[in-house]
Amino acid sequence: MPPTPKKKCCSSKPACKRCPILMMKKGTLPEGYTVKKRKLVKVKKKHKTKHKIAA
Repeated sequence: MPPTPKKKCCSSKPACKRCPILMMKKGTLPEGYTVKKRKLVKVKKKHKTKHKIAA
């Protein structure tokens, strides 16, 4: 099981293995998460519309 990411990047050198920015770069960040402004955030699911275009 991969390590869980931290809530916020501490920007220390050398970077830790739980850094969310480093995990995003390597592609090991869990599904449904992203990094914005050095903080870990959940991605909202987009709603699909079922409206049909009138022809």
